[in-house]
Order: sequence, then structure tokens, then C-alpha cells
Amino acid sequence: MCTGKCAKFIGKLLFPLGICAIVANLLLYFPNGNILEMEQITDFVWYFHGIVGAGLLAFLPAFMMLGAGGEGCCANRCGVRHKKMFLTVLLSALGTIGGAYCVVISAMGLVRGPLCDTGDAIVCHFCDRRDNYLFHHDTWSLCKKPEKVVLWNVVLFSILLGIGAIETVLCLVQVINGVIGVICGTCLRKRKINVTRLHQ
Repeated sequence: MCTGKCAKFIGKLLFPLGICAIVANLLLYFPNGNILEMEQITDFVWYFHGIVGAGLLAFLPAFMMLGAGGEGCCANRCGVRHKKMFLTVLLSALGTIGGAYCVVISAMGLVRGPLCDTGDAIVCHFCDRRDNYLFHHDTWSLCKKPEKVVLWNVVLFSILLGIGAIETVLCLVQVINGVIGVICGTCLRKRKINVTRLHQ
């Protein structure tokens, strides 16, 4: 695929992924639709890994990719477009960091588990367990309130983990694609026009 078209394609993919990441992160603040106090929500939600990491940091390279994307293969060394392609490399590297950040925080959130009311107090019930609660669904019912908070956290953190991983791969691909576009640019169209004029 041509470097410009590839950049445009990746840019279009990053927008819906970023929106989904922001929505998933926001939903983590309202377990099962409940409005809780700040201290009742797991700490990993407050790292804004979906809003900033997989959201805003994905939009920045996406906007630039759409601007740098154009027709023609290896034809990006043409003034403004060449500069835009170079900027996509830098911003895609930032997007890669944002996606990786989302993956790491989501994984930590999954391992630790949510804060919940076990009947005695609001605690991180699964923090000190030796066995992984993710593979022992019978322990999920020990969290009384909010209802189904464990399932809520597992699903949303898993979605964010997946989105972060996909964005990381896409941004890495664009880093490589952008470098090729910068090095390989030849202004094919301009050369064709000049050759045609010489023959006339």
C-alpha cells in the first residue's frame, strides 16, 4: 500500500478506537450505572489511560495522518506534505507511548480488581488473594455493592487493554510507514509533468 494512503487508512482507524477508549474509561467511573464517591473507585481509573493514553494521544497522530495522506506511492517529498509525513512519525511515536500506557494501566487494573463493599467495608477484596480472581468467578459474588462491579471492571479494562494494544501496533506501523514516506518521496507527479513539457 502507498505510504500516503496507508497513513490515511490508519488515521481513520484511530478515531473510532480513541472514542471507544474515552467512553470505556468514563464508564469505569460509574460501575453498573452507579454514582460512587471518589474513594470508592479503583485507583487505576484515575490514571486516565483511556481518556489521555488511548484517546487524546491517538487523535493527535490521526489528524496529522489524514492531512499527510494522499494519492501516489512514495510521493510525499513535496514541500508541505513531506513535512506532514515527518510529523506523523513523531506524533505516531507519541501515540505508541499512549497506547502502551493504556495497555499497562489496564493490565494492572485487571490484576488488582475493583474496590467493592463486601458487607463489612469498601475494600480491594482481591488485592491480597494468592489465586487470580479472574479465573475464579465464584469469588466475584463476594462483592455485594455495587452490583456486578467485578464484571463491569473486567469487561471495560479488557476493552481498554485491547484498544491500547491495537493502537500501539497501528502507530508503530505508521512510524515505519512515515519513515519510508519521508525517505522514499520522489514527487512522481511533478517529474511526469516536467518530462511531458520537455517532449513538447
